[in-house]
Amino acid sequence: MSTRVPLPYTPKVLELFRNPKNLGKMENPDAAAQAGSPACGDVISLYLRIARGDRVEVIEDAKFESYGCAANVAAASMLTEMIKGKTLREAWEVEWQEVAEALGGLPPVKRHCSILAVGALRRAIRAYYEHRDRKPDWLPEELTMAEKQALEEEELIERMYGGRLGRG
Repeated sequence: MSTRVPLPYTPKVLELFRNPKNLGKMENPDAAAQAGSPACGDVISLYLRIARGDRVEVIEDAKFESYGCAANVAAASMLTEMIKGKTLREAWEVEWQEVAEALGGLPPVKRHCSILAVGALRRAIRAYYEHRDRKPDWLPEELTMAEKQALEEEELIERMYGGRLGRG
């Protein structure tokens, strides 16, 4: 008999864990990025297909691969649903709290999953513009608070789990 208390996941988290939307690798994405740490298993790979207009780029499709818990899968799934059809600027403005709220909330110990999802999104958007002649004026040169949070989560995960798994 386990002494572990099950986490209080919302029905939305459980639904998206059981039936994730947009799951799978995208062939030839316009942008891709990863956030998380293999040390604990919470890793999100995000793929974007972007339609280019005259002066605006719109996320036409978004897919993800996730290695992790129910909250990790649900956060990545929810994020992809939230950003489809948005311009890259609109998608850039999505915050991890919005992802968590759209899921009906996450247990405090699992909030890092929505932070990692948004971190992957921002990395993918930066990667998209890395190879473009024009960088938009709305894209900050310095890392944003959300990007720094994702980095801090990854570093914390590595410190917590890396040593126990012999990786750090």
